[in-house]
Amino acid sequence: MFSDQDNLSNAAAAAPASEAESTPNSAHPETNSTVESAAEQDVPLAAAEHADAAGASGDVAAAHATAEANQEAHAADAESAATDEEAAGSEEMSKLLEQYDEKQEAAASNEVIEVKVVAYTRPEPNSTIEVQRTGERKDGFTILSYLKVLRRRMWEKIEAAFKAKETLTGKVVDRIKGGLVVDIGVRAFLPGSQYDLRPAQNLDNLTGTDLQVRVTKLNRRRGNVVVSRRALLEEELHAKRAALMETLSEGQIVRGHVKNVTEYGAFVDLGGIDGLLHLTDLSWGRVKHPSDVVKPEQEVDVIILKFDKEKQRVSLGLKQLMADPWAGAAEKYPAGGKVKGKIVGVVDYGVFVELEQGIEGLVHVSEMSWNKKIQHPSKVAKVGEEVDVVVLDIKPSDRRVSLGIKQAQPDPWLLIAEKYPVGTVVTGKVRNIAEFGAFVEIEDGFDGLVHVGDVSWTGRVKNPHEVFKKGEDVTAKVLKIDPENRRVSLGIKQVNDIWGDWFKQHKVGQIVKGKVSRIATFGAFVELGENIEALCHNTEIEERKRRDEGPSSFRPTTGPLKSAGPLEPGKEYDFKIIKISPETRRIGLSYRAAVKQIERKEIEQYRSTSKSSSTATIGDALKTKLSAR
Repeated sequence: MFSDQDNLSNAAAAAPASEAESTPNSAHPETNSTVESAAEQDVPLAAAEHADAAGASGDVAAAHATAEANQEAHAADAESAATDEEAAGSEEMSKLLEQYDEKQEAAASNEVIEVKVVAYTRPEPNSTIEVQRTGERKDGFTILSYLKVLRRRMWEKIEAAFKAKETLTGKVVDRIKGGLVVDIGVRAFLPGSQYDLRPAQNLDNLTGTDLQVRVTKLNRRRGNVVVSRRALLEEELHAKRAALMETLSEGQIVRGHVKNVTEYGAFVDLGGIDGLLHLTDLSWGRVKHPSDVVKPEQEVDVIILKFDKEKQRVSLGLKQLMADPWAGAAEKYPAGGKVKGKIVGVVDYGVFVELEQGIEGLVHVSEMSWNKKIQHPSKVAKVGEEVDVVVLDIKPSDRRVSLGIKQAQPDPWLLIAEKYPVGTVVTGKVRNIAEFGAFVEIEDGFDGLVHVGDVSWTGRVKNPHEVFKKGEDVTAKVLKIDPENRRVSLGIKQVNDIWGDWFKQHKVGQIVKGKVSRIATFGAFVELGENIEALCHNTEIEERKRRDEGPSSFRPTTGPLKSAGPLEPGKEYDFKIIKISPETRRIGLSYRAAVKQIERKEIEQYRSTSKSSSTATIGDALKTKLSAR
């Protein structure tokens, strides 16, 4: 790179133009300055391109935003690294220029040296050329410079191309750190980031190749020129993209090649604009990673799902070109149907089962077992396992199907009802204790409740913790089974059902013997057997007296009750059963009715044994009874 004020020696002036230009700045002191950094002119187009590539709108707008952010970050990192490298390259180029400007050691006077002629040109005879006075004379002749004019005209051409943003053709003559040296008539610096739309991986093999470039920075005084090939590629890309944008429409099927693959999808180059093929639009089935479906540089046919011309965002779909498995799902998987599936996902609230590619259903944790309380689905289910499921509900419009695993198995509660019918005595361990009773495990997964009211016939249980201990064995009788509500009622007191046996052996009207256990103001309690107590009300002890006969002699108003008429605690008497209630375990007795019945029976016996039975009276029977005593 040379300035207009180059002062060349006579030998340099006589050298061929091509040779002189091959050794630029050999005698100009102003070229000691460094080439200015290309970073001042660089615009990170890679980031802009990736932002366009990630531009698909609609349902995957969030994915586009993420794609843009990620790619801009990567582009920024790449640009930063490229800028550092180019700065170093700019410094290296400056050093090269300084080497041209260094004063060479003067050759020994009259020394003869050998040189190689690399080119030789001269104007044709009678041709008109432009020259410049050097200000020197020799042997009466004015010394002129042809090369200075050529260099001036070259700089003028480059300046004009710079202002008009015209394209120049140059040759790569050197590879330096941070970029390339390109000869466009002067030596220009091409930063590595300005070679292509994306940072080039290797620039070492470009020496000697011709490139079309555009001047992006020029300082004629300092002899600095920065060029860019990328600027031309961008213009070409924008023009190509603008033309493509006019042809795209939603629903259109286009062909492109996969540019790159990320965790959330793939970018497909449609020929000037990139579209986002989101992970959810790759396949109707479950996709772990987009690379399982598409690979970089792979050509694919895709459909345009959404197109935002203003933002230049395109959302693409691949699965939409295939048949939708949900189209006939309701007929294929009706509610109540039993099918096979494969577990493809395990979550806290259940498992996902794939019925076919593209159709997955949820088995809620509550639908996994009839009797086991599952703490976490992973305890009983693994990804990849095949299971039988029953379709509980299906909504193709919402792409949802509810499944059940337990429904595909026999309901154990129905088996429990057959295995443990009402009245069966079972033994199990106390699993849990509540305020209203204790839960006893009949067998694995099945608990029955022993209510506090079914613990004892006589005693009233106020605190179940005083009666039950967790883990202890308990024997109880099955009182009720409710398969629909998954409940079993158990009773401990019913195991020894003395009341039930007593009721079976006795009936109303029967005379029984009983011991008066205690006296109350309303009657006497009579013990008929172990833990079996009946009540003989005051009205059933003696005949009611008339009012004029005064109060009953056995109704004291104060003090302990020592007797109820003829009945005294601790003594045994005959009673007649006048009421039986098995449901409430209550028995009603009558002392006076028993006395009358016994008297009638004795009279009948007396009459049947007496000779004068027709004339025998009750008085006679009583006399006979007393005399027998």
